[in-house]
Amino acid sequence: MNAKPIGIFDSGVGGTSIWKEIHTLLPYEDTIYLADSKNAPYGQKTKEEIISLSVKNTELLLSRGCKLIVVACNTATTNAISYLRENYKVPFIGIEPAIKPAALNSGTGTVGVLATKGTLSSSLFLKTSKDHAGEITLVEQEGVGLVPLIESGKINSAETKQLLINYIKPMLEANMDHMVLGCTHYPYLIPVLREILPPHVSIIDCGTAVAKQTLAVLNKENLQNPKKTPGEIQFYTNKDTKILTSFLQDVDELKQIEYLNF
Repeated sequence: MNAKPIGIFDSGVGGTSIWKEIHTLLPYEDTIYLADSKNAPYGQKTKEEIISLSVKNTELLLSRGCKLIVVACNTATTNAISYLRENYKVPFIGIEPAIKPAALNSGTGTVGVLATKGTLSSSLFLKTSKDHAGEITLVEQEGVGLVPLIESGKINSAETKQLLINYIKPMLEANMDHMVLGCTHYPYLIPVLREILPPHVSIIDCGTAVAKQTLAVLNKENLQNPKKTPGEIQFYTNKDTKILTSFLQDVDELKQIEYLNF
């Protein structure tokens, strides 16, 4: 099992922000990434639909021999990971909005959360908020329209910037000093957010924490690949490969991104 790959899936290109952190920390591990862009965004779908899509992605990764699966999607984690863990034997790593560190470090007592409807309305998000933000004011904002814009490569468009301005306004009016990104697509918006946000507002995402948790689980389950040569990288998308390619231009080891009808 040690030599088998780590599987990663997301509702599109956003989870590549997680993949990059995992690949940086675990360069000798083989990885397979699925971008389910055809069905993005997951955040507008029902819980049943999200579970069904997550099962489809999991089955495909398992058919390719994956030893561990990272659900690199906040919406899929909050809605489907319990089901996946109950029905499959491999370890699963999930993604949760980083409310705990934001709440612990907030000086103003107000934290903004930008996430999808599927994440904000989930029972896991509500539990995380209750557990870690009891004394903190959370200003929650659904990022309607952001994922399709990112999936279309329009990160720096005027439309994207205006949406972010609109979404951030109530957070700033409430005196937030930390902003949590509750979708793995959103770290790609950080350069635009930096243009909009005051310097004192910290932006928090969970990429590094997820990579560290992946390493911890590999060690716990004795699944680390012992080889000392760079891991094999495989990327698959069920939509236009050009978009995914544009998000991975800085990955020197990447040889090819393949279209796969899944």
